Amino acid sequence: MRKAELRMNEIEKYEVIKHLVDHDGNKNRAAAKLGVTRRTIDRMIHTYKEQGKEGFLHGNRGRSPAIAKDESVRAQVIELYQSKYENANLTHFCELLESMEQIKVSRNTVNHWLRTEHILSPKAHRKTKRKLKKELCQLQQAAKSGKSKCEIEKQLECIEQSEAHPTRPRKAYMGEQIQMDASSICWFANITTHLHLAIDDASGMVVGAYLDYEETLKGYYHVLYQILINYGIPALFKVDKRTVFEYKRKNAPQDYEDTFTQFGYACKTLGIEIEASSVPQTKGRVERLNQTFQSRLPIELRLAGVTTIEEANQFLIEYIKRFNQQFALRLNSTHSVFERQPSEDVINTTLAVLTSRVIDNGHSIRFKNGRYQPVTKDGSAVYLTPGSTALVIEAFDQNLYLNVLDQLFALKLIPEHEIVSHEFDTVKETKPRKYYIPPLTHPWKQASYNAYLARQKHRPEYINEYSDSGANV
Repeated sequence: MRKAELRMNEIEKYEVIKHLVDHDGNKNRAAAKLGVTRRTIDRMIHTYKEQGKEGFLHGNRGRSPAIAKDESVRAQVIELYQSKYENANLTHFCELLESMEQIKVSRNTVNHWLRTEHILSPKAHRKTKRKLKKELCQLQQAAKSGKSKCEIEKQLECIEQSEAHPTRPRKAYMGEQIQMDASSICWFANITTHLHLAIDDASGMVVGAYLDYEETLKGYYHVLYQILINYGIPALFKVDKRTVFEYKRKNAPQDYEDTFTQFGYACKTLGIEIEASSVPQTKGRVERLNQTFQSRLPIELRLAGVTTIEEANQFLIEYIKRFNQQFALRLNSTHSVFERQPSEDVINTTLAVLTSRVIDNGHSIRFKNGRYQPVTKDGSAVYLTPGSTALVIEAFDQNLYLNVLDQLFALKLIPEHEIVSHEFDTVKETKPRKYYIPPLTHPWKQASYNAYLARQKHRPEYINEYSDSGANV
């Protein structure tokens, strides 16, 4: 027979029935006191006479529920979280268990199992962290071995206090505000890379993602390219005060490092406004997205066997589609202020890096550790005046062009050594290569570009130079 350890409600029933039987009391009064019917009182009296105090114990006391998971499943889930799916948030972990391991468990059950092992979700609230910290401190004081105390100390060090972010309403229309940022962790293969992200504030849709080794102009150009191709031209970019967007140094070593001019000029050409702030809360949507991707994406990349940055960027294309289907809001297509998508040629010419160079005595220029010769469409060399200023245009497709007095030429790489000898090698006759030179559109006009530079407060040398030339800035 089980030991009769009654709970508070069971003790009350037992004492009322015992008093009723011992003193031949009023059954109606007992029923009113316990809030039950007289028929139930009769059953309780019968139970008391047959089983005594033990009869008031609940029949399922100490038994596992019929729907309870087996202990082996619990151990398997905990082992998987500590090894294969380490640092996954619990919602994502449950999704991976169902899709990858065919184990269907609710988030609350997983949370309960992990809490018994003193394991917290990476997205745990501060209240939960404080509660666990208190429990671990009590266990540390009760621990007798030094090894146990050291293990608990490590768990205590992993608990960090999170900061709250103020909330604000979403924008009304898609494309009204795009928030952009980059975060750097070991996304794959223990290599620290930077993930450039862009999210639409109204719908929460990820509109661009690109991995690069550093947070660079190239990374944000690729994100902007994805936005222009898939959605169109947005109204505003909300960004932080990175040099890619805002550059305030007065003495730059060379124009190529002036990334603010490049991205800012591209956005000005497309009609996109840039709003920069050093306060993370002003672009909380993309900051929260960074946390979500840091929790989910490394696990997805690891499970997909991604080992190179090229594979990772290819994987992002399909992953972003799945991510948006699961998390983005479903807004009406009319709730969009994206302008019409520009053509590939316009995007290629707009997302260009413009660099100032001087023609040397060999009628060529130096660019990125190489020497280039200006040529016409049919490949004929162009001999420009040494010392004249030219503008090197590196288009988004990596093709190089040279702008001299608003005349456009292609650039041909001059090798250090000839590939074949015309005297000692048999040279097959080949048709001369023809170069494609696009029409000189607004983004590549040197006068327009210089006028834009002249308006930058951090580049006074251009203001003086352009004012002296008599141009209207």
